[in-house]
Amino acid sequence: MKRGRWAVMALAAVVIAVAVITGYQPEQDPMPSISSPAHSSGTQRTEGMDSMNLEELPTYDYRQQEIELYNQNQRIYGIAYIPETDNARVPLVICSHGLGGSYHSNLEYAEQFAQHGIAAYCFDFRGGGGSRSEGSTTEMSVTTEVSDLETVLEAAKEWEFVDHEKIVLFGTSQGGIVSAITAARHTEDVEGLVLLYPAFLVHDAVHDMFQSLEEVPNQFSFMWITAGRPYVEDMWDYDVYGEIGNYRDRVLLLHGSRDGIVPTSYSKQAAAVYESAEYYVIEGAGHGFHGTAFEEAKDHIFRYLQEMDILQP
Repeated sequence: MKRGRWAVMALAAVVIAVAVITGYQPEQDPMPSISSPAHSSGTQRTEGMDSMNLEELPTYDYRQQEIELYNQNQRIYGIAYIPETDNARVPLVICSHGLGGSYHSNLEYAEQFAQHGIAAYCFDFRGGGGSRSEGSTTEMSVTTEVSDLETVLEAAKEWEFVDHEKIVLFGTSQGGIVSAITAARHTEDVEGLVLLYPAFLVHDAVHDMFQSLEEVPNQFSFMWITAGRPYVEDMWDYDVYGEIGNYRDRVLLLHGSRDGIVPTSYSKQAAAVYESAEYYVIEGAGHGFHGTAFEEAKDHIFRYLQEMDILQP
């Protein structure tokens, strides 16, 4: 009986972990969305917030440019969205997706950035699954994705259209934990950090799936994705909260109150770790922002970028 209960629990853990790393976005009932700001102390309070009127800001045409990079002799494919402004160099937001996503995943955000004078670069992680970058999912881990983002960050500082003093990391789900770690390791290069429903639970998820590293096979299935031992090994003894606090500039954290994949408690704990964090729970939103939730998230993001002097009024 005990063995049967363990099997059920293990299966449930696998399903949750699959959804987390793929960035699965369940449908949510449409309902009005409001914010509950929480500050670095982890406490929450509810207050009204005026919507940011982006229509009052100048807008720009933008062009797309394919940019390929290489890490460990493997291709990283991405597309830059570059606004046509009078400035030779503009701020840049580097967008990181969750596993199972691609350079298309954050397109809606990238287009908004470019239309308002901020360049965006959306790329595929190596081994990300269904991507145009090289690499195998069996060799992918949070650590390899951090290495990919570091490669992008280093290259971006030399791109002729980028103001290298105004580079922001933007990550969703697993791309969120990757962006947070990268920012902590490159504090001088990252001017801002935006995390949407970041998957800070990966360490807990792999421990729920396996009782020991000895149990981890060389390959194991996650729906349509085949993962490998590196994914588990790299996170087994890693304390993400012990590192991300090394980034001491302002951080924006957004999380949906109905996120059935990553509980809001993980973002709340991150907000308490960061020296300066703006943490908003978007009521009614799940693991992914759509409709009114997307509009609210956009308001928070652009307000943050304006206050960080990334977005010029």
